[in-house]
Amino acid sequence: MSIPCTARDPRSLRPATRLVHGGSLRSQFLETSEALFLTQAYLYEKMEDAEARFKGEAPGFTYSRYSNPTVAMFEKRMALLEGAETARATASGMAAATGALLGQVKAGDHVVASRALFGSCLYVVEEVLPRFGVAATLVEGSDLDAWRAAIRPETKTAFLESPTNPTLEVIDIAGVAEIVHANGATLVVDNVFATPLAQHPLQLGADCVVYSATKHIDGQGRALGGVILASQAFVDAHLHNFLRHTGPCLSPFNAWLMLKSLETLSLRVAEQTRSAAKIADYLAGHPRVARVFYPGRADHPQRAVAAKQMATGGTLVAFDIAGGKPEAFAFANALTIIGISNNLGDAKSLITHPATTTHQSLAPERRAALGIGPGLLRLSVGLEDVDDLIEDLDQALSGLTARHAAE
Repeated sequence: MSIPCTARDPRSLRPATRLVHGGSLRSQFLETSEALFLTQAYLYEKMEDAEARFKGEAPGFTYSRYSNPTVAMFEKRMALLEGAETARATASGMAAATGALLGQVKAGDHVVASRALFGSCLYVVEEVLPRFGVAATLVEGSDLDAWRAAIRPETKTAFLESPTNPTLEVIDIAGVAEIVHANGATLVVDNVFATPLAQHPLQLGADCVVYSATKHIDGQGRALGGVILASQAFVDAHLHNFLRHTGPCLSPFNAWLMLKSLETLSLRVAEQTRSAAKIADYLAGHPRVARVFYPGRADHPQRAVAAKQMATGGTLVAFDIAGGKPEAFAFANALTIIGISNNLGDAKSLITHPATTTHQSLAPERRAALGIGPGLLRLSVGLEDVDDLIEDLDQALSGLTARHAAE
């Protein structure tokens, strides 16, 4: 029989403590580390017990596509951290985002979304939803009037990410929530860039929050995962049966990895954020950098909104290298510590060129409208010493200056 790891109400604990103890269950062996349950199915003492579980009349697990003890611990811990009533873990961040949208809509419904979205999310909104008779409208996320104008009587839900990928645009979550709720719709927020430590969309009025747990939650580049957080009523109405029968479930092993990573999430994100702020200031003062985008800086276009809804500026910095793609490539290729990758939220610092990676499928004019120019780079700041990172950036930028001087 499993017992909770602490007799205290976990909701009375502070975030760092919840990240270590929240949701944990101990088996009869009283292990200190969460147990990894690699099983597909479960036994019942009697046929009547199986019947009761499948009817929902008795607690317990039936099949790991539906639920699993290790996955359940991860879900409970994430719900405690987010301040949500419940959570559902998925195989990836895109499974979470797709499930949160598809679980709500049917043919004839309408979705409004911010135009600044991760490339795969744009694909779901623009390509997948219309295949099933669900219309979609993209709007300028920072323009509340655009959200008001896009709402229709048949609008079922709205979707946004803030800060956005990759230009770190900040959208007024509370403002959008008020607009969609006034029209009977729901709001889904992708909070992956801010992390659950720096921004709390449910408190700002969102109905559902999604994460790619692959990013900061794992934080070490090891495993894929996603999670959806909402009220119990939202999950029961829109997600329970959809996820149960379509099967985008998180593996127990990946859930176990995520549980162990959550123990250090607050430490990692705090250090990465301090480094990101320092790097953003350094880049802003360099003549080879045309522009820096960081929500924690006073020159960010939506600084007032960021200050209102974000506790910190986050772990990512976007910046434009003067000279476009050739200069951006030469700069990134000269880095010796920071790695080239399209991932983010890792313990290792990573840099990517969105125009040729995460958003390469968009037409050039669409990328330009989103601010994704040929010189734009997105830096995910890791756990290395910040002075080493700045020295690495500086030598790469100095190489650009030297190259121009020699021409």
